[in-house]
Amino acid sequence: MIEIKPINQEKLFGLEKYLLDLIKLHKKKIFPNKLLLNGPKGIGKSTLAYHFINYVLSIDESQKYDLENFSINPNSKTFQTILNKTNLNLISIDISQDKKTIDIEQIRDLIINLNKSSFNDKPRFVLIDNIEFLNKNSINALLKILEEPNKNIYFILIHNNKKILSTLTSRCINYKINITNEECLAICDKLLGGNIENFINKDLIDYYITPGIIYYLNKYAEKNDYNLLEFDLKKLLKNIIKENHYKKDQFSKYIIYNFIEFYFRKLNSSFSKTVYKKYNYFIKKISDTRTFNLDEEILFIEFEEEFLNG
Repeated sequence: MIEIKPINQEKLFGLEKYLLDLIKLHKKKIFPNKLLLNGPKGIGKSTLAYHFINYVLSIDESQKYDLENFSINPNSKTFQTILNKTNLNLISIDISQDKKTIDIEQIRDLIINLNKSSFNDKPRFVLIDNIEFLNKNSINALLKILEEPNKNIYFILIHNNKKILSTLTSRCINYKINITNEECLAICDKLLGGNIENFINKDLIDYYITPGIIYYLNKYAEKNDYNLLEFDLKKLLKNIIKENHYKKDQFSKYIIYNFIEFYFRKLNSSFSKTVYKKYNYFIKKISDTRTFNLDEEILFIEFEEEFLNG
């Protein structure tokens, strides 16, 4: 079974109204040339962006985007070239698997590509995912091309509710994406092909959980042959730390950060002064570790000793 990623997800779930809004702006020729899609990680922002781009770039094709069913035509030439990264009208940038930031070289390559002549009259899109991972040098280089982008070039930046420089956000139109908890669970059921409660322990389902987190948590469990019905929150966190999964891939690291925050939210109603101090300590340490690329292992082991043992 092919792993679902934003780039290859042919069906749009739960964000149809947002797609229609973007299409309306495009049809009226007022689509912003610098758009910031803002919302929780895993809510579907990148998938929404790919669906919009597929709609625009395939509009003159016989196998164009199926707006009635909010679905990408798998035989579309646009979709196939986006999948194999040969579409001349889309440049996509994301943090590399082996790096901690989106580095300056990626932005320099983007600038070189944008300075090349266009091969057709279609819009050109620049899709930058996880912009909170832009380092200072990358942001400064990006700001220069955001100031006065070339004609018919549109930047779509994906922001996951994390702190980024105001100099970047102030240059973009901020478009908030959100779904209700009920909508989230309904999307999860569609992604998993059944009721979420048949796959995952209720203790792992938080009000702030997103479909992307649930989907990749399920893939993570399949990869490691875990039954998530048998994992409560403590057992999941202890397992990721004990097995050093966070060292093996970005998503394991993302899971552990999110579920540590989830763990503290669950403690909220029974905070003692001591726990509250530890909570503030770890929240600050998580923020510093992410911001300054500090050693995660020290943080995770310390968290395990304080909260998970015993």
